[in-house]
Amino acid sequence: MTRVSLTWPGRARRRPAPASLSSYSEEAPVSLVRGDGAAVLGALASLGAQATLVYVDPPFFTGRVHRTNARSRRESGEREAFSDQWSDLGEYLEHVEALLVAAREVLAPEGSLVLHTDPRVGHYLRVLGDEVFGDGAFVSEIVWRYRRWPAKTRNFQRVHDLLLRFVRDPSATPRFHQRHEPLAASTAKTWGEGRQRALIVDGRRTRSTTTDEPSPGAPLGDVWEISIVAPSGHERTGFPTQKPLALLERLVDTLTDPGDLVVDPTMGSGTSLLAAWRLGRRAVGVDLGDVAHELTARRLERAGVPFTRVEST
Repeated sequence: MTRVSLTWPGRARRRPAPASLSSYSEEAPVSLVRGDGAAVLGALASLGAQATLVYVDPPFFTGRVHRTNARSRRESGEREAFSDQWSDLGEYLEHVEALLVAAREVLAPEGSLVLHTDPRVGHYLRVLGDEVFGDGAFVSEIVWRYRRWPAKTRNFQRVHDLLLRFVRDPSATPRFHQRHEPLAASTAKTWGEGRQRALIVDGRRTRSTTTDEPSPGAPLGDVWEISIVAPSGHERTGFPTQKPLALLERLVDTLTDPGDLVVDPTMGSGTSLLAAWRLGRRAVGVDLGDVAHELTARRLERAGVPFTRVEST
């Protein structure tokens, strides 16, 4: 396969030196690390940590400073959560590339990286991922579709994000648990609620029959309809780009086993950490921002999640 690469004037491959972690224990249920995501990933790899899932949700190159929003009517005021302002697209891509390179090193052979992005920059990040992970490592593009308040635009409403999934080792059997969704109404009407069995002749499906065994549903597809976090929802933390717990629980449940390690080098409000703990996985969350650490710690405390703070240097 011909390898295609991105290029831009002054491209530099940013490779931050691995950080040094104090008081990190791989036995901790949840660890919160204050530091640069790529540097902390490098530190985890040097310590021998192996994650089955690395979830990367970087800024989307919006050119904005994102601020907290009130979680309820009792709360007011805004604080800067993080800046998504860059000198140019190249600087942004170098930031994401550094995360991908470091994330690959901490992944177990059967592990997956899920890169959360949007249609504006997703095509660039897909090519970056191909460069970093190599041929055959890209395995799926999940479309997360949601409904939100419409925007004024002479265009179709943007109502989806992209989740790009790469595997660490294409020759290894990836960790994956088949999940199901409800049968289509037309399928249930024609075949009922029983499990279907196909009759194969000469490699071709000729007809199907229905058994008495209940059907688990249709195998989960790559378009997921999951609601966003409502402004007044009980999940709302005030973090401006918070993702719904249902989305992260589906990823963790499908791509990891109980006891596995989930790492999020851009943890934001800690949704991935809460999802991992609820499903019996270990988790490490990394962020430089004070707001991210404050909101994540408060959220975990409210949920009764034990966590350890880890400093990086």
